[in-house]
Amino acid sequence: MNESDVRSLLEEVEDPDLGTDIVSGNLVNDVRIEDDVAHVSLALGAPYSPTESAIAARVREVLDAEGIESELTANIEREEEVLPGVKNVIAVASGKGGVGKSTVAVNLAAGLSQLGARVGLFDADIYGPNVPRMVGSDERPKATAEEQLIPPEKYGMKLMSMDFLVGEDDPVIWRGPMVHKVLTQLFEDVEWGALDYMVVDLPPGTGDTQLPLLQSVPIAGAVIVTTPQDVAVDDARKGLEMFGKHETPVLGIVENMSGFVCPDCGSEHDLFGRGGGREFAADVDMPFLGEIPLDPRVREGEDGAPLVLGEGDTAEALRSFTETTANNVGIVHRNRRRE
Repeated sequence: MNESDVRSLLEEVEDPDLGTDIVSGNLVNDVRIEDDVAHVSLALGAPYSPTESAIAARVREVLDAEGIESELTANIEREEEVLPGVKNVIAVASGKGGVGKSTVAVNLAAGLSQLGARVGLFDADIYGPNVPRMVGSDERPKATAEEQLIPPEKYGMKLMSMDFLVGEDDPVIWRGPMVHKVLTQLFEDVEWGALDYMVVDLPPGTGDTQLPLLQSVPIAGAVIVTTPQDVAVDDARKGLEMFGKHETPVLGIVENMSGFVCPDCGSEHDLFGRGGGREFAADVDMPFLGEIPLDPRVREGEDGAPLVLGEGDTAEALRSFTETTANNVGIVHRNRRRE
């Protein structure tokens, strides 16, 4: 057994999304043979995504079938960045408020953590920070001797929010350069550590609050949240255009508040219509990440636990959305390897 033999075997492993084998798709960084063990480095950049986990499992299966013991690692090359320990930054955005963007961001982060990933959740909505309340976190960040903030953790997520740094009833009236400075500090002056994903809950809209993030932080991709009705879709289209101007990959469109199942009678009602997000995604040739039902437990808050961690149709929809989003992060990275 030599390196060439192993690479020939790896040509049997297909990338189900891109339609190539992993060798011709440039997804094999390196193959080394040491003590009859094949050490294979794969260019996979979306940890715990179902598709990339399946690719790695298939590599082990192909080599094991030939009696070859293997050890796999996964990494992609990154330039020096603002957040060198963070593998992927996912921005969650909407063209308008009131579409459940923060709910989607919280459940995406919690869902990724549930898959096994190391996750940070950054509440960058400085005018209306509410993520700590949504997850029932009342712990404040601690500080190191070097005046770095240590983010509190909840449900496997490291949390940072303006809500930690201002009084509960204090109005936030910063503009322009002040916003840029605050967001930069919240990124750079926090000990995030090593993360597979950082989910960023952006402020709604397409104003100058979003620009510091897009200009200074390499974003793996953005999720655009809409509800089914036309006015929300029109505003979501503006959000899509904002990311396009900054050449930020868009992972897809998710339709929130898509249908309501009455907890008393069990009948289903389309309070805000249905299908607007799917139609919008098809119209702009973007992936559709799924439909998330309107669930009264979001309003009730229960014990602060994100719904994705529970049971029922809403939890299943959120888990499916999380997995699809993680898979699309991987597609973005693997497509770049082909360029």
